[in-house]
Amino acid sequence: MEHIRTPKVENVRLLARSSGQRKPSVGTLYLSATHTIFVESNPETRKETWVLHSMVGSVERLPPTPTGSQMVLRCKNFRVIQLLIPQERDCMDVHASLTRLSRPEKYSELYCLSFNPNVNKEERGESWSFLDLSADYRRMGVPNNLWVATAANSEYRVCDTYAAELFVPKSATPSIIVGSSKFRSRGRFPALSYFHQDTLAAVCRCSQPLSGFSGRCQEDEQMLQAVMKSNPGSDYIYVVDTRPKLNAMANRAAGKGYESEDHYTNIKLHFIGIENIHVMRSSQQKIIDVGELRTPSMTDFLFGLENSGWLKHIKAIVDAGVFIARAVADEGISVLVHCSDGWDRTAQACSLASVLLDPYYRSTRGLMLLIERDWVSFGHKFSHRYAHLDGDPKEVSPVMDQFLECVWQLSEQFPCAFEFNERFLLAIHTHVYSCQYGTFLGNSQKERLDMRLQERSHSVWSQLWKDRAQYTNPLYKAEQSQTQGVLRPNTSPYCFKMWKGLYNHMEKPPRPPPPRQSPADCLSAVREESQRLEEELTNHQERIAALTRKPITWQKVEVPRRKFSQSHLRYCGPDPPTSYIYPIASPAQNYSNTFTSGSTSRKTLTLPLGSSAPIKGRDPDDLSTCSDHESGVADLCSRSSSGEDYGKDPD
Repeated sequence: MEHIRTPKVENVRLLARSSGQRKPSVGTLYLSATHTIFVESNPETRKETWVLHSMVGSVERLPPTPTGSQMVLRCKNFRVIQLLIPQERDCMDVHASLTRLSRPEKYSELYCLSFNPNVNKEERGESWSFLDLSADYRRMGVPNNLWVATAANSEYRVCDTYAAELFVPKSATPSIIVGSSKFRSRGRFPALSYFHQDTLAAVCRCSQPLSGFSGRCQEDEQMLQAVMKSNPGSDYIYVVDTRPKLNAMANRAAGKGYESEDHYTNIKLHFIGIENIHVMRSSQQKIIDVGELRTPSMTDFLFGLENSGWLKHIKAIVDAGVFIARAVADEGISVLVHCSDGWDRTAQACSLASVLLDPYYRSTRGLMLLIERDWVSFGHKFSHRYAHLDGDPKEVSPVMDQFLECVWQLSEQFPCAFEFNERFLLAIHTHVYSCQYGTFLGNSQKERLDMRLQERSHSVWSQLWKDRAQYTNPLYKAEQSQTQGVLRPNTSPYCFKMWKGLYNHMEKPPRPPPPRQSPADCLSAVREESQRLEEELTNHQERIAALTRKPITWQKVEVPRRKFSQSHLRYCGPDPPTSYIYPIASPAQNYSNTFTSGSTSRKTLTLPLGSSAPIKGRDPDDLSTCSDHESGVADLCSRSSSGEDYGKDPD
C-alpha cells in the first residue's frame, strides 16, 4: 500500500479495447495492493473491471489533451485498457503507482503470496496433490527393466534445476550420471521425458555438452551409450539439437557446443533451427503490433505478419516435434533432445512430441500433467521468462506462449482430437503470467520448495479441473481413430495461421458487436437449445396424454436419408476417415433414432400416435424437426466410411 499515491480517482473514462468497446465508460478508478479496479458510475449496471497488477506489462502516459490525461495499460495477455483521467496530477500519481505495483521486486509482493486464502489447509493440500507425476510415469510403464528411478539428484546435489525424482537407463551407474552432469551445461544430464511402450523408444532431454572444439568426457559417452542400450530395437540414437547449427558452432568458442559424431559413435546428430529467446521476444512484439493495427489494409497486415517471422518460428517448433514423434513411433529409435541449457527449446520440442505421440496428453488432465512434467518439474525459468519480478528484460521470452500456440495449431488441423478447447489454452496462458496461483512461480522445483509455495499458495490445476465444463471441446470423440493414434500434422506453410483469439484484441466490430463464438461454441449452444426443445416436446406429449386420458402409443416411421451423387463427394482436411453410430436421444426423451454414415442408411423415428408431429406430406429431406444429430450439427466431425464429408465446407 505504501506505493499507492492516490487510491481513488473520480470521473475516469475507461475504454477496454480488447472487448470491442467503442464508447468509453465513466466511473471511479481504485488502486489496491493487488488490483486496479474500475467501477462504472451507471447505477443500473455498476460493471466492474479488475486487472491484476502482475498482469500489467507496461504503463504508458500519453501527452495531455484538453479533455484530460490519457494512460494506456498493456497487459501480458495482450489486453489493452485506455484510461482518460481528468486531472494531470492524478494521472501522474496513478502512473507512478502502477509502474511500481506492476514490477514487484520480491515474491512476497505477488498476489498468490500477499493474502491469506479463505480455504482450509486440507483443501490447499489437495490442490497441490491433484496431479501425480509418478502415476503418469507408471502409465507409460516406467520403471521397468530398461528405465529406473535414480536417487542421484534426491537432494538436488547433481543438478539444482532438475526435479528430485528422475528416470535414467538401468545401466547408468551413479558415477556415470555424475560424470555426465559435470560435462553438461548447468549440470543437466540426460534424463527420461517420455517412454513409448509399443516401440520401447524413449525421448530424453539434457543440455549442451561442454565440448568446445575437442573436449571429451568418457562418462557422458557412456551415458549416451546407456540410452541407446535401453532400446533393444536399435543400435543408435538421434541427438536432436534444437538450435540453428551456426548458433551451436558459435558456442564452441565459449567451451560449449554439440556432440561430435567422431566421439559419440552411436549417434546421428540432427539440427532443427529454432531461434533463441531474444529473436522470439522481438518476433512476438511484432506480431502484437500486427494485432493492434486499427484498420489495416491487406498489404499492411500481410507485410506485418511476414516481417514478424512468428509463424516461421511456430513451424520450426512443430517440425521438431514431428521429427521426434516419427523417430520414436515409426522408426523405433530413441531421441536425445537439447538446446543450450535445456529448459526452453528443449521443453517445447519434448512436450510437443508427447502431444503428437500419446493421445492421453490431448486430454484436459493429460495436458496438465505434461506441462507439470516437462515444464514445471524439469526447471523451466517461469519467473525470468514471464517477468514475474522486476529483473533483466533480456531474460523475458514467450517460450510457453509458443508451445500453447503449437497445440492450438494442431487443434485447428485435428478439431476432434483434443478434449479441451481454445479457452483452456488461453486460461493456461493467463495463469502463467498472472501469479494468481503458485504453480508457475520460481525457476525450478528447488526454488519453489525453498519458498514453501505449497504452504503459502494454491495450485492452478485443481481450479482448472473444476471449471473443465467451459473448457470442453464438443467435437472430441474418445473412440475416434485420430484420438487414439499418433497425430501426423501437415507442416506446409499454408497450414499455419495467426492465432486471432490470443493476439488480435484490437479488432473493432460493427455495431452491435456480434458474439465472438468459435464453431465449437456455436455447436454447444445448438445442442443446449435442442435439448431444451426435446424436453419441451416431452412435456407437451405428457400434457396431451393427461388431457385426452389416452395412453401414448408409438409407431415407427422410416425417413430415408438424402442420397448424394459421387460427383459431389469430397474429403477435406487432415482428419482421417471415420464412421460413427450416434444415438439421437435417450429413451427418457420419448423418441429414438439410429444413424449410420453412408448413402444407403435409413433414419428411424419413433413418434406417438395422435401427436401433432407432421408425418404425411413431409419432405423426406427436411430435417428441421430432428434433433441436433439429425440436423448435421453433431456430424461436423464425422466422415463417411469412404472418407467423404458430403460436400460440407471444411470450416
